[in-house]
Amino acid sequence: MTTDATRVAETPRVGHRYRTIDVPVEGGDLRVGVWDPDPAVPDAPDVLLIHGVTSSHLAWPFVVDRLPGVRAIAPDLRGRGASNGLDGPAGMAAHAADLAAALDALGIERTVVVGHSMGAFVAVVFAHLHPERVSRLVLVDGGLPLDVPAGLTADELVAGILGPTAARLSMRFADTGDYLRFWRRHPAFQTDWTPEFEHYLAYDLVDDGAGALRPATSYATTAEDTADMNTGTSLPEALAGLVHPARMLTVPRGLQDEPPGLYAPEHLERVLEAAPSIVHERVDGFNHYTIVLSPAGAEVVAAVVREELAAVEG
Repeated sequence: MTTDATRVAETPRVGHRYRTIDVPVEGGDLRVGVWDPDPAVPDAPDVLLIHGVTSSHLAWPFVVDRLPGVRAIAPDLRGRGASNGLDGPAGMAAHAADLAAALDALGIERTVVVGHSMGAFVAVVFAHLHPERVSRLVLVDGGLPLDVPAGLTADELVAGILGPTAARLSMRFADTGDYLRFWRRHPAFQTDWTPEFEHYLAYDLVDDGAGALRPATSYATTAEDTADMNTGTSLPEALAGLVHPARMLTVPRGLQDEPPGLYAPEHLERVLEAAPSIVHERVDGFNHYTIVLSPAGAEVVAAVVREELAAVEG
């Protein structure tokens, strides 16, 4: 059985030349996507892009397309995409160590870091554990504590926060078309379905070994990460020690296109008060996915990234 993953991975981007590298990390190899400026730009600035909890590095091409002259680096976090076979622990600190290894492999000393959803939590912890590697942070609908009840198990946290997004990880699909039809019914993409989004979805599929396809994301890793970012010590310690300039974008609709999104206004006000150094902007018109996975949303994110890159250069 085959999927479109190989073809998708080789899809060229206008203004960039795409390649992947495999970086040795604890437990195996981390797959990292790299978009180099095309034509080449001497001393091109870098941006590190970190995807969400059940996503992959191919969440970022819409944003990359809007960053001309910039080298973009985006890993498949361990347990996702082509990094789904990595052994060993997950959690925010483990992802941070993987990111440092990816930058080492590419000879990048310091970079602007952009995280979406769980990737924003990883970005905050990475900046805390490896402060010399980060110049500025952009947090897209994530990175500050979520409003979840205390005392929940990892499975309860996953179900409560991710809902159907997590449930699909145990599902099986006959072929790529079957998977695309499943997503076609998703309320978050009723007005933002594109061929590029189909490519992103196709990359997510792997052979289940029994004649069907399954999402690449590991449920066990998802549960471990979700528990760590909501109940572990890494995030509160990182936020308490935040020294990097940081901007946060939030949206008013969540994973199912439902209001008020991951951060209800009252909760958002509380967590922002506890992190006064973070500059926040509420962006209307998008949900948790489409702020990155649609052309219009990606333009909002890319505009902020361009401003942060200019601030570094200035």
